[in-house]
Parts: sequence; structure tokens; C-alpha cells
Amino acid sequence: MFSVALLGALPGAAFLAAQPPAANRPVLVCYGDSITAGYGLPYGQAYPDFLQKDLDAEGYRYKVVNRGTSGATTKDALAGLPFVLKLHPAVVIVEFGGNDGLRGLPVAGTRANLDRLLAGLEAAHVKILLAGITLPPDYGPDYIRSFQQIFRDVAARHRVALAPMLYRNLVHTQGTIQSDGIHPTAKGSALIAATLLPALRPLLRKGRY
Repeated sequence: MFSVALLGALPGAAFLAAQPPAANRPVLVCYGDSITAGYGLPYGQAYPDFLQKDLDAEGYRYKVVNRGTSGATTKDALAGLPFVLKLHPAVVIVEFGGNDGLRGLPVAGTRANLDRLLAGLEAAHVKILLAGITLPPDYGPDYIRSFQQIFRDVAARHRVALAPMLYRNLVHTQGTIQSDGIHPTAKGSALIAATLLPALRPLLRKGRY
């Protein structure tokens, strides 16, 4: 009885009580590499964690699942697709390609892998948000331009939602990138979640499922 009374006194308790059990929520999978996984961050500070908080605050009933793997390439993404589909996701945020670019892999191969990945998700009737990324300037303007075009081309071909520049709100904000110059801090992860939300909202729905 004490526990119930205490819960009732906490701010937001009515909202928490109204939320359905996690097992009854549609699944939103964040499928990506170290940016998604939260490389270099304490547990609970990757962008999917902040996205869950943002969605809860806006009244969306989705369960966000982090399926990020540090070092993963678009080839690895294809290999892991069956395991993602076993989660029966309603929505998947696809965040791959950065490691392909950092390794200087051929653009055509990255495009083909992403194309097959999105086709596999579409065949399972999953809604998709594709997250684009850029590369450090020392990779040269031609390669960077071709790399960035991959995401626009694949999103247009499959007619899926696109967040073309995942780090758009990080590059000019202090304290958002770790000392390695690549991975987001907790502050950066929160900004990534906020950057994705406008493109994500049209794929979501509220109410009973």
C-alpha cells in the first residue's frame, strides 16, 4: 500500500500508469553502428535511450530497441537483418554507412547493400527512416559528395523517410562530439534523437494498437 501511495504522489505517475506494458507496445528498432550503440558512453546515454524518453514525453507508445553494433558496415547490416525482423518491428531507423566511408569502401557497394537492406525491410512491411551521415573533410570533396548522395538516392528509390545529416545539429555545438572527433557525447546523442524526430513522427501513430 505504501508503494502504491508513493507512486501516486510522484510527478507524472498518472502518465506512467497509463502506459501499456512494454510487451504490448509496437517495436521501434534503432539499427546501426557505434553511433546507435553508444560507443564510449555510459549505459543509457545512446541516442535510442533519449529517443525513448522523447517519444514517451510526446505520448507515443513505442518500445525503442537498440540494435547498434560498433564497427558494423552495411554488409554487416545485411547479415543481421533476419535477427532484426524477428523482433517484428513496426518502424526501423537505419543508421549504417559511416564505417564503409571511413574505410574508403567503394560507394557502389555501400549503395547496393543499403538498397538490399531497405528492400528486405519493405518486404516485411516495416516503416523505415534512413539516417544519413557525412565524413571528415580529409576524405576529399569528391568521395564525400558521392558518399552523401548514397542516402538521398536510396531513400528516393524506396520512397522512405530520410534524415539526410545525422550530425546536423552537432557540428556547431560544443560538447557534442567525443575526443575521437567521431562519436557523440551524451549531449550529442540527445541532439541526434531530436534531429530524427521530425522525420520520424509521420511514421508513428498514437492511440490503441
